[in-house]
Amino acid sequence: MFCAADAVARSYPFGPRTRTVNDLGNQYVPLHAHLWDLLHGRADGGLLVNWQSGYGSSFLPDLGTYLTSPFALLVAVFPRDEIDLAVYVITVLKVACAAAVMAWLLLVLSPGRWWAAGLLGASYALCGWTVAAAVYNLMWLDGLIALPLLCLAGEWILHQRRPLLGVLVVTAAWIANFYTAYMATLAAGLVLLLRLALCGLPSRRKAAVAGRAGLTVALGVGLAAPLVTVIYFGTQHASPGRFTEFKPVGAEDLLARLLPTTYSFGSPALFVGTTALLLALALPFHRAAPRPVRAGWTLLVAGVTLSMQWGPTHLLWHAFAAPQGSPYRQAFVVCALLVMAAWHTLSYGVPAPRALGAATGVLALIVAVAAGSDLVRQVAWPVLLLATAGALGGLTLLGMAGGTGDWKPLGDRARRLLPTGDRRLPVGARRTAPVALAVVLLLGAQFGETVATSAVASRLRLAHLDDYAPWGDRQQWQAEAIARADGWPRYRTDPGREQTVANDPMLVGGQGAQYYSSHTSDVLLRTLTALGGGWTSGGRSLQSLDNAVTDVIFSVGARVHSPPDPHQSRDPEPDARPTVSRQDVPPLVTVRPTATAAPAFGPSPYRNQELLLGARVYTVPRLDVSAEAVSARCPAGSEVYLWAPRFAGTAQLAGAPGPAARFRSDASKRAALEPLGTVPPSGRLTIALSAHRPGRIPVGAVGCLDTGKLRTVVQRLKTTGATKVTVSDGTIRAELPAGSKGIAIVAAPRIAGWRCATGNSAPAPAGNYHGLISVPLDGTSNSLTCTFRPPGLRLGMTVGGVAFGTVLLLAVVGVVRRRRTLEPAARPASRGDLAKIA
Repeated sequence: MFCAADAVARSYPFGPRTRTVNDLGNQYVPLHAHLWDLLHGRADGGLLVNWQSGYGSSFLPDLGTYLTSPFALLVAVFPRDEIDLAVYVITVLKVACAAAVMAWLLLVLSPGRWWAAGLLGASYALCGWTVAAAVYNLMWLDGLIALPLLCLAGEWILHQRRPLLGVLVVTAAWIANFYTAYMATLAAGLVLLLRLALCGLPSRRKAAVAGRAGLTVALGVGLAAPLVTVIYFGTQHASPGRFTEFKPVGAEDLLARLLPTTYSFGSPALFVGTTALLLALALPFHRAAPRPVRAGWTLLVAGVTLSMQWGPTHLLWHAFAAPQGSPYRQAFVVCALLVMAAWHTLSYGVPAPRALGAATGVLALIVAVAAGSDLVRQVAWPVLLLATAGALGGLTLLGMAGGTGDWKPLGDRARRLLPTGDRRLPVGARRTAPVALAVVLLLGAQFGETVATSAVASRLRLAHLDDYAPWGDRQQWQAEAIARADGWPRYRTDPGREQTVANDPMLVGGQGAQYYSSHTSDVLLRTLTALGGGWTSGGRSLQSLDNAVTDVIFSVGARVHSPPDPHQSRDPEPDARPTVSRQDVPPLVTVRPTATAAPAFGPSPYRNQELLLGARVYTVPRLDVSAEAVSARCPAGSEVYLWAPRFAGTAQLAGAPGPAARFRSDASKRAALEPLGTVPPSGRLTIALSAHRPGRIPVGAVGCLDTGKLRTVVQRLKTTGATKVTVSDGTIRAELPAGSKGIAIVAAPRIAGWRCATGNSAPAPAGNYHGLISVPLDGTSNSLTCTFRPPGLRLGMTVGGVAFGTVLLLAVVGVVRRRRTLEPAARPASRGDLAKIA
């Protein structure tokens, strides 16, 4: 069904339309490409530090957030240039796995037919949340699998079975994707509480089950702590991003998302298929089901749905952190509960005509209210009509044929664990042909509406989200150009200002400023912003900065210049190849004189660059600004830069060759400083402006760089800088000239976790020199070593060790108890025993 929908939408890999939208293109595909490089030993860095992005970023938080799913390892078996196909196959496998696990859970919750469990499992796996939101946030699909798995663990706890496996299930879920695993754990807890309320066990037994469940979750999360704590502290040190205040959607939009082919970015996608929805709606009216079951499951579904619409509980579902982007990320929980409710309806036999009629009436009421929503498009009506007809026809045939089968009594043990009144078990069908026809109708209805819903979502995503082309000639040419120029760690090779995706360094190689992640560090954001850098996504997506001074500061010795991306450009140059420019730069580790009182960054990016460089190299002239131009005077032959972070449009230096520089800014974007050309011999420069929307040019927007002075500074930094630098994952080693005094500056952001030492001295937390790593030098040592350990790793290892020891202890105690229980039965009876028995 999933692949058929992409074929209908003519989406990759079954058609010309790309499926790589939004964060899938900007984050997840590049991160999987970086994982491919790690697994094949081709990445710059390792598990601790990613040296390709953000001039050196902590990688373990990214790994735990995006790449610790066991499915992610499958990228290794695909060719590097088929990374998009690898991600697609992983997505399909996750969806299929979610369907299988949900079907397994349904059969454990209550007896029933395997084919019915399979259909409802597919309804869950291909719910609206999956096809509308999770297929391009593929790490969320691990939560789709985790929810039924955690509910299975709850059933094992209820039946006092597989205690160790339950702990491992929790651990696997939280390692695969802790974000959705948190939501799935809450949902599984609610399901277990409902099962306890309905099982009829004594209060003491219920409390024991709840206690075992709490212990299972604590131990499972404890075993995952080495990763979870690193992720948590990674978010604490990340840039704040841009968050919007939560506003619940109206009733029309909420109910509309229950229907097929509806789509929007900001409303909960609750579609589970018409058959599952009708069965769930029929549960309150299904007299064959005990009243506690009907009331309990109905109230649980309604309560969780309403909890998405209230601010405090909405935040609770998101771990008290407002989502940046789509707000209803917990919608898959409601979809799961709807499917479970539908299964409980079916497990007590096909609803009678009266119950089905009532469910159809409620569905009609939902449709009537939803009809007022703009989310319901014309295509929804024929799809809904056919799906309803197929669902009602199939369920009616099942009821007429006795498709739920005859009944036989349950055993005493099973009777105690099932809800009051549930005393029978379905067996074989009375008539094969009507049941087979019913299955065909139900499957056909589900297939048609699911394919239509997924295809519509795929098409509409392209209409309002950014999209990116899969790996092709452009990326191949970029990768080849970078490979030819690469000189790491002697110098960095930046993939270039004209980016293909926001994480170009991970996708095509090199070592640049570009970095887009939930863990983009705040110190890197503030440093690059002060130097004139640009960003999007509220500061979480940092861009390359094409500037000679910052290239010297960060040791960027080679820079790729690519033509505009043909997939994004209105005037594409499909055959244009990237070029590479070279610049003489100092090593990654340089030595500066000790500053008695280093001034803080100011408003001018040019003065801030000089502060990090240690020399004056810019002329910042007075400007004459009009609506259409900027004019100034600068030394002839100097390089002209324009800094206009809140300007959206184009700027071109009069007489300069080449296209105009583009500036992009809005509420969530900041335009980067751009090079415009060379000052003419007259010293008079004019910059023509073409604004796309109202903006402003700040004071000191123009800077004129004296390239001769810059070359002099470079030679001095090379003379006093490190003679040799080696980099391996989270360690930097540098050999310095004898007698070096002052401050050693490492051209990497001073993110939390760096510790440095000179010579044989003990490591200490690295200093912070305007956002870069710094180490004081006293002239007695000629070597420097800096090591990185992610914040939270030691705490996580400690918690994980305690959890592991506790699990091991409980396992040993369990084995001893079982042996003691078995020994009296296995030992032959003595005469004394026989006498006691007599």
